[in-house]
Amino acid sequence: MKSTIEGLFDSYRHLFEGKDARLGWAWPLFEGAETFWLTPGRATHEGAHVRDPFDMKRLMIFVLYALTPCILMGWWNVGRQGFLAEGVADFSALDAILRGGWHMMPLILTSYTAGGIAELVFCIVRKHEINEGFLVTAMLYPLTLPPTIPLWMAAAGIVFGVVIGKEVFGGVGMNILNPALTARAFVFFTYPAAISGAKVWDVGGRPWPGHEAAALVDGYTGATPLLAVASAEPGPNAVAALDAMGWSYTDLALGTIPGSMGEVSAVAALAGGLFLVAVGIASWRTMTASVLGLLGMAAVLNLFAGDTSPAAFHLPPHYHLVVGGFAFGAIFMATDPVSSSATRVGQWIYGICIGALCVLVRVVNPAYPEGMMLAILFMNVFSPLIDYFVVRRSTRRRVARLATTAA
Repeated sequence: MKSTIEGLFDSYRHLFEGKDARLGWAWPLFEGAETFWLTPGRATHEGAHVRDPFDMKRLMIFVLYALTPCILMGWWNVGRQGFLAEGVADFSALDAILRGGWHMMPLILTSYTAGGIAELVFCIVRKHEINEGFLVTAMLYPLTLPPTIPLWMAAAGIVFGVVIGKEVFGGVGMNILNPALTARAFVFFTYPAAISGAKVWDVGGRPWPGHEAAALVDGYTGATPLLAVASAEPGPNAVAALDAMGWSYTDLALGTIPGSMGEVSAVAALAGGLFLVAVGIASWRTMTASVLGLLGMAAVLNLFAGDTSPAAFHLPPHYHLVVGGFAFGAIFMATDPVSSSATRVGQWIYGICIGALCVLVRVVNPAYPEGMMLAILFMNVFSPLIDYFVVRRSTRRRVARLATTAA
């Protein structure tokens, strides 16, 4: 099989490579397809390099493997929330998966198509390879969206994320912001009605193959847990507001609640995170630090919360772990190797600040019940500065130690 694929690419190689290649302008597309199916046979001949059995495309595919639990959980939960909104109780898991997939797959395909075209255009103009990180960016982005967002809005977001979040800085390795979160931020601030509120998180009332549109049950709100807490009466009513919606802590952790398509399940995100740590791709320091920062800030706000404080001030720290997109963001977004801190000490500082800022945005600013997106983007900007001071401190300590030894 491998030899057949190699022969197929070799037979058309002359059309894309070389000075006289008729389709030389399309070399990035040829190279991207070849390295997707085959490990490149080219070797690095200059500069420092590392011998490793994995190239970047294989590494990025491992991240897609880690996202599988979140994707499957999203398929099931999107369909389930649609049935619940219509008051349907006798549906099977397969029905929920089929219905959820019917609404999720167009968004995923739109993300890969629109973003891929933008990526390809820049590759052709700049005459460089298709960047491997796009494989992950185009999957992460739709998982942070509600299932009801119009496809054209999703397309506009991913194009913005690829172009403004990455390519204008010079491509992968040069961007200071996470492209997937940059895309979501664009949609969030440009089309807020399509990505926030209580009406966008379920597909109830929408047709799917073999089924006509159905009416929603009376009294159904579609509110997310963070929105329910933000809307609760002041005082220690946060947990009571969640209980009133019928959500136990187990429900929140598993993700059987309204929310973004792939972010709702902390358990699914944790499964993917353990895989990424086991294969050495994501930083466990950043993940752990984010958890510590979130728990610490939530505990401080609980300590100073009064009877007239907003209900969010009273939400217990361990609840912050399983509501909203914290788990998904801490595992898959904050650990982006390009836009996060690279030094070990810097990863602890970077992660703690993300967790603390996430809670502050959720609690102090009621206009944005979910704070993980803004927290990560804010710390993306400061991660180079964090690494600068960490390296500078380490250098000073080494110079001082060498001076002492020499003396």
